[in-house]
Amino acid sequence: MTKINNKSKILVEIKNLNLKIKSKRILKNISFSILKNETVAIVGESGSGKTLTALSLIGLIPNNSLISNNKMNFLNISLTNCTESIWRSIRGKEIGIIFQEPNSSLNPSMKCGKQLLEVLETHYFNTKNENTKIILSVFKDVQLDDFERIYNSYPHQLSGGQKQRVMIAMAILCKPKLLIADEPTTALDVTVQKEIILLLKSLQKKYKMSILFISHDLNLVKYFAYKVFVMKNGEIIESGVKEKLFKNPQKSYTKGLLFARPSIEKRLRTLPVIRDFKKGDFIEEIITAKERKEKHKILYSKLPILEIIDLEKKFFKQNILLNKKNFFYAIKSFSFKLYKGETLGLVGESGCGKSTLGKAIIYLDPPTSGKFFYNGQLINKNDFNKSNDLRKDIQYIFQDPHSSMHPIKTVGNSIMEVLKVHNILNNKNDRKKRVYDLLNKVGLSKIHFNRHPHELSGGQKQRAIIARAIATNPKIIICDECVAALDISVQAKILNLLNNLKEEFNLSYIFISHDLSIVKYMSDRIMVMKSGKLIEFQESDLLYNHPKKKYTKKLISSII
Repeated sequence: MTKINNKSKILVEIKNLNLKIKSKRILKNISFSILKNETVAIVGESGSGKTLTALSLIGLIPNNSLISNNKMNFLNISLTNCTESIWRSIRGKEIGIIFQEPNSSLNPSMKCGKQLLEVLETHYFNTKNENTKIILSVFKDVQLDDFERIYNSYPHQLSGGQKQRVMIAMAILCKPKLLIADEPTTALDVTVQKEIILLLKSLQKKYKMSILFISHDLNLVKYFAYKVFVMKNGEIIESGVKEKLFKNPQKSYTKGLLFARPSIEKRLRTLPVIRDFKKGDFIEEIITAKERKEKHKILYSKLPILEIIDLEKKFFKQNILLNKKNFFYAIKSFSFKLYKGETLGLVGESGCGKSTLGKAIIYLDPPTSGKFFYNGQLINKNDFNKSNDLRKDIQYIFQDPHSSMHPIKTVGNSIMEVLKVHNILNNKNDRKKRVYDLLNKVGLSKIHFNRHPHELSGGQKQRAIIARAIATNPKIIICDECVAALDISVQAKILNLLNNLKEEFNLSYIFISHDLSIVKYMSDRIMVMKSGKLIEFQESDLLYNHPKKKYTKKLISSII
């Protein structure tokens, strides 16, 4: 460890950081600095090297990697060739980190309070009572009011927002000078996202710390950071103060990241992607209000393809002590109509019953009561169990493409299995040709037929899932948070694909999401769900411009 005589305001300085893993160069000449009390953001797609750059600052790079640099300083300490004992003294105490996914970052078998105590016991020699007081104070700072319950809870007993606040509390316990926030809002609802961003801002001011903010969402970064570094394939390709960078981005990659998210002010026929800016030929084609009105007039003049009346879903809880069953309504008296060619949006916070409703519609998780009409015909559970045609006609795209695919089967075989189950085509060769055609329609190729899920990127996996969903020539597809796990730029490609397929196959979508800007872009009408109930239902532009309920206004005001 070498002492550096530097009295400037620079907290972190990195020059020409390089990282190799198995002879492959992952990070290439990374250089940037962070001043005291400054917020700096690193932005880029998955695999661009954002997280590895941050992990290099706390010595958590993979064992099989080789790191080199001209300079990597933190305050007056050179981090080059640090021993593990020095890293331990810095990690958690001088530099805190909030990891992307609280579920995998918190120990599931240990109570939250114990996990925070462990951090303090590593760095300080306080009594347990002193440490508990520190945790109580930090819990108040991160706005966790129910101290006793959260302190004594296991991670699975907390909501997503509460878990993320526990992670933030753990990261700032020792009052670090630098906080690394690695995608801290990606897995959260839009309302919770804004709360977490505002919380980080207030904590930065109170604790006088610098923040290195990592994200794939440039619009989120715009709201939060001062300086922005854009990464692609392990290199910083563009950087600058956010006002300058956002006003006049130079690289097509940066433009693609900036404009891929749907605007709430205008509705484009096609969302721009990075490739469009590389070619330089993207022309905005706006769908006018008049065009939408004419479309809706035709759309709603016909009979609905699906009608749900008073759908309810009860879940029962056994009270062992009183030897009786209690129940609660996951869905309460839910009614709506879906028309042929319509995209019907469904929004609400996590736990409101969105996915439960989607699964109830296809009897994957059967409803307790309610009436279903498909093409004007009353449908019951037995019809779903017996009728192959009904299962063919209504398909489902799940939130996580990785867990939706069989890990051992190839992409091609997974889709061929669907064709075989539904007796589509007579022989293996015909089915294989059909799968090739489906892969082509979703932007994949023949080479993906023999790929396993782990060999695909997130976007490719989602395309494969969409190919499987359209294999049966369905009339309705329920899209359950189908882009939530994807980068912004990949989201745009998948949304464009869904819209193209809708036009080609005359599909109807029920589009479930917590991202209101995406739902507005995709939907003709939007249903707002809260605590299992339908509280507002309007044409999407009307809902955004003139929301009636406080809850809807809260959701809209949370859009960053």
